[in-house]
Amino acid sequence: MDERTEDQLAQDYSAMGHSIELITSIIAGDSMAEDDAADRQDCVDRNVQHLELMKAKDDWGSESFTATDSAISAGNGYTAS
Repeated sequence: MDERTEDQLAQDYSAMGHSIELITSIIAGDSMAEDDAADRQDCVDRNVQHLELMKAKDDWGSESFTATDSAISAGNGYTAS
């Protein structure tokens, strides 16, 4: 795998932030509240998977993954109802 450029790293890290925000917002009931439980669950699951795949990349620098880890943990514990 080719290493990502600084711009690609920044873009990927930003995209991870969007996934974190979406997971947090769905769990809090602020996003997708009108959607059915299966759709909310699917969205959380997809975004958790995205975070796990991105975090596993080995070319990160000194980025903090505290919020990422929290969102992955919360997302994995989420059961839409």
